[in-house]
Parts: sequence; C-alpha cells; structure tokens
Amino acid sequence: MSHSNSMQIGLSKAGFYAGLNPFVTLASKAIIALIVLYAVVFPEAAVGTLSDLNGLLLKTFNTYYIYAVALFLMFCFGLALSRFGKVRLGRDDESPEFSFFSWFAMMFSAGMGIGLMFYSIGEPLYHFQSNPALIQSGQEGGTAAAVPSAMRYTLLHWGLHAWAVYVSAGLCMAYFAFRKGLPLTIRSTLHPLFGDKLNGPLGHVIDILAVVATTLGVATTMGAGVTQLVAGVEFIANTGVLLDAEGAPTATALIITLLLVMLLSTVSALTGVTRGVKWLSQVNIYLSIGLLAFFMLAGSSLYSAALFGTSVMDYTLNLIPLTFSVWDSSTELGAWQTGWTILYWAWWIAFAPFVGLFLARISRGRTIREFIVGCILVPSLICFVWMSFLGGTGLDLELNGQAGGAIAQAASDNIASVLFVTIDLLDSGVVAQVVKMASILLIITYLVTSADSGVLVLNTIMAGGNSDALAKHRVIWGVILTLMVGSLLLAGGLGAIQKAMMIGALPFSLVMILMCVSMLKSLLQTERGNQPVAQPA
Repeated sequence: MSHSNSMQIGLSKAGFYAGLNPFVTLASKAIIALIVLYAVVFPEAAVGTLSDLNGLLLKTFNTYYIYAVALFLMFCFGLALSRFGKVRLGRDDESPEFSFFSWFAMMFSAGMGIGLMFYSIGEPLYHFQSNPALIQSGQEGGTAAAVPSAMRYTLLHWGLHAWAVYVSAGLCMAYFAFRKGLPLTIRSTLHPLFGDKLNGPLGHVIDILAVVATTLGVATTMGAGVTQLVAGVEFIANTGVLLDAEGAPTATALIITLLLVMLLSTVSALTGVTRGVKWLSQVNIYLSIGLLAFFMLAGSSLYSAALFGTSVMDYTLNLIPLTFSVWDSSTELGAWQTGWTILYWAWWIAFAPFVGLFLARISRGRTIREFIVGCILVPSLICFVWMSFLGGTGLDLELNGQAGGAIAQAASDNIASVLFVTIDLLDSGVVAQVVKMASILLIITYLVTSADSGVLVLNTIMAGGNSDALAKHRVIWGVILTLMVGSLLLAGGLGAIQKAMMIGALPFSLVMILMCVSMLKSLLQTERGNQPVAQPA
C-alpha cells in the first residue's frame, strides 16, 4: 500500500529555490535570522530572555520531558519484541544497502561523536561530587562510595534512552519512506493521522519545527566541540592567548576555529554522503579505537574493566526508577535533574530529526527488529565501554590521589579541558603529545561529520525528502549554522546555545509523539500479514 501519490510537497520548479520548498526554507531562515540578530545586537538581553523562558519551560515541562523519553524507549522495545519486528524497511525481498561495519561506523560517529569526547571523563567526575543518589542519602561526594551512582547517571544520559529517541524518529521516517513510498521527510510520517492536510500549512509547520530543532541541536554539538578544540590546542601549544582568565576560549579563537571547521565541513558535504561522510566516519572509528586503546594501556584498565561490568549491571537493575523519577524543579534534586537529565533529553530530541534521518538513510533493507536492536544496543554498549575506560581512569586517578583534585576541579571549572588534563596525568612525554594531537584530530573529524551531516539533513527536509540538494544550498546552510553557533557562543557561551536548543526541542517532541502514534496506526492497519485487517470506520 503506497500513499505516495497523495503527498505533494510543493517544491519550486525554477529560480533560486528550485528543488526546495520555498515556504519551509524561507520561514526557517527567518526564525534563525531573528535568533542570530537578537544575539548579535542585544547579547545581554538575548541571554536574559533565553534564561527566563528556559526556566519557565523547565518548571512546567520537566515531568513531560521525562515521560516523553520513557515513552520513546517503550515504543522501541515494544515494537522490537512484537510480531512487527520482522517487517522490512523496504520491499520484502530487499537486502541491506550497507555492510554491518559501514552501517555501524556511520551511525556511531554521527550520533554521539563529539559528546563522547566532551563528557566522557568530565561527566562521571562531576557526578562523583554530586548526583541524586548522594543528595538523597546525604553521602559525601568524592569518595569510593560515590562511584557507582556517578556511573549510573552517566550511563543513563548516554545509553538506551538517547538512542531510543533517535531510533523512534529514524524508524518512523524509514518505514514511511522505504516501505510506503513516501518522501523521506518528517511530515510523511504523519500521513496516517492527517492525510492530505500535510500538503499545506500543517505539513510546512511540522517541517519548519524539525529544521529549527535540528539547527539548534547541531549548533549545541558544534558549540561544545569548538570550545573543546580551542582548549585542546591551547593545552598543546601553550600560547596564552586562546583562553581567557576563566579558562574559557576567547572570542577570536572561537570564531577562527568555527570558520575552519565550517570550511572543512562544506567541502565534505559537497562530496555527498557516500564519499565524504563514509570516509570521515571510518577515520573517526579508527582514531576513537586508538584513543580508547591508549586509555586501556596507560590508564586504569583493570579498575575500568571491573567498573564497566558493575556499572552496566547497576544501570540495568535501576533502569525503571532512572527512567521514571521526576523531582520538583525547585528542590536540589530537581535542580540537578533539569541541569543534567532534562538538558540531555531535550538535546537528544533536538538531534532526533538529524540522527533519525541519517539512520533511516543508511538502514534501507533492514528489518524493524534489526534497526531497533542494532541502533540502540550496539551504540549504547560502545558508549558504556568508552565512559567506563575514560571516566574510570579519571575516577581512579582521583581516588588514588595521583590527580590531587586536578581532574575534578577541571570538571567543575571548564569541562572542555578535562580530557587533556587527564592525558597529561597519564603520560607527560611524547606519547601524551601524540595522543593529544590525535584527540584534536578526532574532535575536528567529529565536528566536520556532525556539521556536514546536519547540513545534508536540513536540505533533505527542505527538499521534501530529496537528498541531492544543490551545492549552493549546502554552502548557505553551512554559513547559517556557523552564524548561529558563533552569535550564541559570543553572547552567552555554550549555556546560551543549550538554552535555545531546549526551547526549540519542546514543540518538536510533540511531533515525535505523533510520529510514533502514526506508525503504530499504519502497522496495525497494513502489516497484519495473512490476518484480515479491520477496515477503519
């Protein structure tokens, strides 16, 4: 059953916007231009407005965010275990487009790359000082007893929930595009609910929400990556000019770094997904394995291996309370939850059109069960290994006194520098310099992959699902992304981008819930196999 004839996403036939939907493109540009102008012309007012609005939304919607992400997790595992798990994302006889290794390499580096570099040591060390379990029990942070709960909350943020958000979006898009023949875009996924109304303003609004959320999600990742890149270069070169008195990157350093990264990502985006992104993804995987190997050999490998086993077990046993616990945002527990868990849930939702569309594009021919299990369990396990070996080494260095508080201090002062502080503690010679340089290369390749995949996805949504957007539009959106990241970083640092992203993720989260309902409706009506399907009244 195909709905393709009834989806008419109005694309320009000629002119500057040929091949794109002019309304979606122009409205998205207008919204982003307003944010950029506000941040450039009135930086202090912009940061104040973002903080006030964000605070209001968090007070009102913190419970909603927790339950929405719990819903996505249940949606994925429910489908994987159901009889619909055998349904293929494509024709019944279609085989997967990419080999397992290529498939896995691409989904991993697009989804979590920069976050793993930025938070892998800093986050466990931060939770080691304070987390909900410590707050509730009145235990002191910074002791061996604080390690299990520190790891439990780190794995919560980087594990099944994050990937369930991506997979929920990606699965809905892949199913309606490859199985039902609709354009590969967000609005197609709501066809069973709204039908031909999606050809008009309703469909445009849905795609605009996706474009704005994606731009802000990618901007948050870019902001984190650029900040860490500057900190890393300063650590190696000791110039004394790249960081200010607080240890944050200076405006000049940020802008130069951003421009270089965007230049590289534009070149990569112009070569298209199969060449540029695939090659970069594989470089990322090898460099990541190299960095992990360094921590396994030079770091606290036995401690970290044991930590991996106990942390995964602890996380699994606590999965239900971790998934559903909500605390009043005016309490200490609530403040912790909004500053960490809710921020992450919003980030993953803002990232969902981007990673989801990317996962969909590389997963044609897989079954629903393969897609869910492959894209949730495998990356989660990799993240757990990464967090355990890098984070575990940081924790061990603090516990055995070798770090003398240096890593914990960096985690609370300037999380971007934690990775480099830790590498210096493990080795002070040539090896450390090589590893730091490899880390910088890894951050650059992750940034470039995120930026060019992001630009590709934005253009796909605006082109009604066609992924071969003209080169000029890829370049334009690369510039827009740079302006967005640069203006918000200069106005209020990484915090300003995160707040804008949390606001932008909220409306899109409602679209995602509707996407899941829509897919269930379609599966129940059209994928019953030989059983008679009850006709809708």
